[in-house]
Amino acid sequence: MTDLSLILSNVLATLGSALALYFVGNAIYQLFFSQLRHIPGPWYAAISEAWLVSHVLRIRQSRAVQSLFEVYGPIVRVAPNRIAYLDVSSNKRIYNSSKFPKGIFYKGLLTNDNDHAMTLLEHGPHAIRRRAFASHYTPTNVSLFQPEAHDFVLETVEILEKLGGDESVDVLHLFRDMLVDIICAASFSHKIGALKDRAQGKGVNYLVQAVDDFAKRGVLRNLFPARIWEALYHIPNDRWKALVDSDKILASFVGERVREKRAGMKGGKLDEVEKKPLVQRLLEYQLPSGELLPEKDVVSEHMGHFIAGVDTTSTLISYTCWELSRRPDIARKLHMELDGVMHDSKTIPDITILENLPYLSAVIKESLRIYCPAPSMLDRVVPATDATSGPFELLGCVIPPGTTIATQSWSVHRSAAVFWSPETYLPERWLDADEIQLVEMNAHMMPFGWGIRTCIGQHFAMQTARIAIATLARNFNVTAPLAETNDRTMEPRDAFVLFPAAMRCKLTFHPRSH
Repeated sequence: MTDLSLILSNVLATLGSALALYFVGNAIYQLFFSQLRHIPGPWYAAISEAWLVSHVLRIRQSRAVQSLFEVYGPIVRVAPNRIAYLDVSSNKRIYNSSKFPKGIFYKGLLTNDNDHAMTLLEHGPHAIRRRAFASHYTPTNVSLFQPEAHDFVLETVEILEKLGGDESVDVLHLFRDMLVDIICAASFSHKIGALKDRAQGKGVNYLVQAVDDFAKRGVLRNLFPARIWEALYHIPNDRWKALVDSDKILASFVGERVREKRAGMKGGKLDEVEKKPLVQRLLEYQLPSGELLPEKDVVSEHMGHFIAGVDTTSTLISYTCWELSRRPDIARKLHMELDGVMHDSKTIPDITILENLPYLSAVIKESLRIYCPAPSMLDRVVPATDATSGPFELLGCVIPPGTTIATQSWSVHRSAAVFWSPETYLPERWLDADEIQLVEMNAHMMPFGWGIRTCIGQHFAMQTARIAIATLARNFNVTAPLAETNDRTMEPRDAFVLFPAAMRCKLTFHPRSH
């Protein structure tokens, strides 16, 4: 036994020495021999992913990267093979080029263990997939779904009116209910009844909870190797199980809707209608080979759109309402503008009217600037060079092929040289700027991404946000109970998408006189 103990002790000592030697050797290589050694940044970020991972786990990655920009300048090494930069003039070369594929991070956002448009790294396959649903998200087609948005926004107003301004409500979750209902209608012509469940006291709709959990699941999945994730998956805790199963819950719901629609096909083709739900477009779409999109891809694509649409838009509306609660000066100006076009508070104007309200537009734009729903780094991979292209340079630094590079809207939207007092919520900046300033400000806005992979659902999101914010502001004065909702609870955190630190936004809605 003594000999065995000695052998084990020697083995462990050898392994420890080997690991220490590897760590020291890797650190020396990264700091003194790596092709990225000339990129500014803290030494501890250059030698290990640990610094970045620690901020991902603390859900403060965007702020952490911003702090490096403030210390080291517009290009910084945030991990051994990862560069963050802050320069909008470089965006076109990177994000508008088909040569720079997405980074591997996006694979953590697979739905149903399958790719959808957002997770297809190469631009060729993405372009083919995007054609399947591009027509659904044109402004003209999106406007056809205004009646559904009106119905569910007014249902939300009814829920708030019943509270009579006597108690606060977590609007982050209320607006998720609203978005789930709206997107289900536009995607499947299906009524899930998330708002009705809430009104009847049934608690959080299972689908809303799954959507809420999915982004967090994606970030966690990305942090661990497949085998470790598989082990973590089996932790016997009900809340944890619901989070890791969010993908399966969504896949089950979407799969049922897809099969229902497919069963309604007549003679091998769906009914011809002007106002097609998204599911019909995907089921009708033919690949370049002439084949239909496989059902697994239809399900995964729907899940991707569902998740992206619910979380981001509900967060944007929530933060806007919070700003109205603590900025009565802004609320008054918005009320005056809306009162002029919504004489009946329950009759919502056409989107073309709402789009031409200057102060409403300024409020929404300022919310998108400060509370960008997806503030995190948008990874791209530097491609291999050839004789004609030469080495890739970024802000005067040569970046080798295979390096992950990224900018982030959190920092772009806070450029002090472009946005005066960048942390101040100031809708007037969009109204008072001269033409040159406005062009520069718009160039520094990327709330839906940038370039050829920008969010295709942005028109749907903006239409929904305009309708909701206008109707809520026309019908209510909003206040925040300071013990429940304040700067600390509403501090933005990010797990790729943005959300408040407290993961709630409790506000009180006081009905205005009509």
